[in-house]
Amino acid sequence: MRTLLSLLVALTAAVAGAQTPVGAGPPAAGAPSDPSPHSEARLVADVSRIAPGDAFDVALEVDVEEGWHIYWLNPGDSGQPVSIEWTLPESAQAGPLRFPPPNRYVDAGLVTYAHDGTPSFLTRIQVPADAAEAVRLEAAARWLICADVCLPARADLSLTIPVAAETRPTGALDAARAALPASADGWTASAAVADVGYVLTLDPPDGVSLEGATFYVDESGVLDHAAEQRFEQEGGAWVVRLMSSDYATGPAQELSGVLVAGETAVELAVPVSGAPAVASASGGEAAAFGFWGALAFAFLGGVVLNLMPCVFPILSIKILGFVRGREQSAAELRTHGLAFGAGVVLSFLALAGVLLALKATGDGAGWGFQLRYPAVVAGLAALMTVLALNLLGVFEIGQTAASVGGRLDRHEGLSGAFLSGVLAVIVASPCTAPFMAGALGFAVVQPAPVALAIFGALGVGMALPYVLLSFKPGWLERLPRPGRWMETLKQVLAFPLLATAVWLVWLFGSLLDVDAAALLLMALVTLGLAAWAWGRWSRPGLSRRGRLMGRTAGGLAAVAAVALVATAFAPEQEAWVDFDAAEVDALVDAGHPVFVDVTATWCLSCQVNKQTSLTSDAVREAFDAAGVTTVRADWTDQDPAITAFLDRFGRNGVPLYVFYPGGGAEPVLLPEVLTPGIVLDAIAAASPQTASR
Repeated sequence: MRTLLSLLVALTAAVAGAQTPVGAGPPAAGAPSDPSPHSEARLVADVSRIAPGDAFDVALEVDVEEGWHIYWLNPGDSGQPVSIEWTLPESAQAGPLRFPPPNRYVDAGLVTYAHDGTPSFLTRIQVPADAAEAVRLEAAARWLICADVCLPARADLSLTIPVAAETRPTGALDAARAALPASADGWTASAAVADVGYVLTLDPPDGVSLEGATFYVDESGVLDHAAEQRFEQEGGAWVVRLMSSDYATGPAQELSGVLVAGETAVELAVPVSGAPAVASASGGEAAAFGFWGALAFAFLGGVVLNLMPCVFPILSIKILGFVRGREQSAAELRTHGLAFGAGVVLSFLALAGVLLALKATGDGAGWGFQLRYPAVVAGLAALMTVLALNLLGVFEIGQTAASVGGRLDRHEGLSGAFLSGVLAVIVASPCTAPFMAGALGFAVVQPAPVALAIFGALGVGMALPYVLLSFKPGWLERLPRPGRWMETLKQVLAFPLLATAVWLVWLFGSLLDVDAAALLLMALVTLGLAAWAWGRWSRPGLSRRGRLMGRTAGGLAAVAAVALVATAFAPEQEAWVDFDAAEVDALVDAGHPVFVDVTATWCLSCQVNKQTSLTSDAVREAFDAAGVTTVRADWTDQDPAITAFLDRFGRNGVPLYVFYPGGGAEPVLLPEVLTPGIVLDAIAAASPQTASR
């Protein structure tokens, strides 16, 4: 798979002149090599020793550089919250991460909730009753740090607390605990559904004013973060009207979060009373009418869904199929229309079943839930690309398609019509339409029969225009006769699908990272090669051998595309340390073998070598077996220390690969284009020096 990636990227590099010119500068936005840019993190415990069976607090303290910020539990309109993955001794338990109250940031209309300065995030650790000599905590902390740009940050931290007969507190976290929101003891609170959101009524203890207060909801997709919150006194209590989020899939059962009023901060968890209402401003009418209103709005949403950009091209092709099928009998047209409608409705019911099953497990799934899974997003991007290439005429679907039931024409046959309906629902999944939000928000909080009925109405609405067209073939007479215009329209309809594919690639990168998005883009290019090869050698008149060779090439390219996407999901297995010239010199002087990779984000050759050679299993195992310390020198921002290291070897560009065999041997410079074999040979040649240490 790595060899295939090397060939593909090397081919691209050859065409584009990919070798970075000597002296070429990096782009402005290079990724820093520091794993925690503009921030430093540490673990702090509130005890110096702990007794078996006791509990203590530990805090992740993050020093945030001035002008930067990191994100709260609910980051707001964008961002990523601070998170910790704990590795604890057996039977030890970690409680939830507790956040101090956030600050509210507004930028270009987007509202985010974040922290600056030195925030502390506390976790309660329960020590097992049979704890022995010490309790070791390991924390993989992750956060996003932002100013004008945003950078992912991480820190792998550890802390060891001795076990003793008695727990000894230190008071190190007294200030951090005092900064946490207090419980709402002495408060009276209620919440109810309103016309565009919720009404929250609060009666605080005497002397507490809520004028200018802010309620920070702790879950995204519940409230509109940018909407004004105006606390007003009504009948001795404080009342604030909160607007629902446009992305809400249903009314919240509880409003939970932090209320901040001056120096006062309290945690609230207020049940919401009232019948299900709006999931968004556009869906309010559906909720107001209850079940029948939701049913009607689902039906209307299904009709309008046909005009959404990711659905319209597919269904337009269905209409063109009707135009081509004018010669069919009326009975055949009606049967095909009903089969198409059945495919649409049953697919919506299947989606509803999966969604309800997820909701039953406590998963907060809503319409489009499948788009949170990177594998599904990648599959949809591939589907959109393949369909667009088909519409552009790169290849044809179904020229010789057959099934168990017999030969199927491209747009004819009951199986083909049914699968067209299924396909229409699949490509509809990234889209939503007016009227849908309120109806689906109502559906997901109802019993299963009601929810299935509403999803079924959505499918009926989407399928109805085409079923009617199949029953009224006379309407087709109003369309132009078949001709070249159909081919032109078909090709034009490919571009909305390509635009949807671009959005899905962006979403894929958001779910994983930019490298994953690049791999998906390369996979789509490879998929395009597969489609071209299939279409080029599947045309009538070619020999059987020619068709076989073409289709084999297309199949191999398709497999390569899948392999590229799979690479994006592969766990990172690198054990590289950041470059420090003094540390490298110290290791070399001590006789240790060291491999230095001088690289840059903007250097394509560097990235190819990294993916195909330096991170291969064989090379990694060889490094480990020989005890080689692997060092990565990231020259993306042209670090002066790395520039000086390049100067040692008479270089002023990257990549540069320097292998110090150990035992006082002279360093070996490897070529700019690597293969696993080149690296393995260098390690093997150094084995006598390594063994002599």
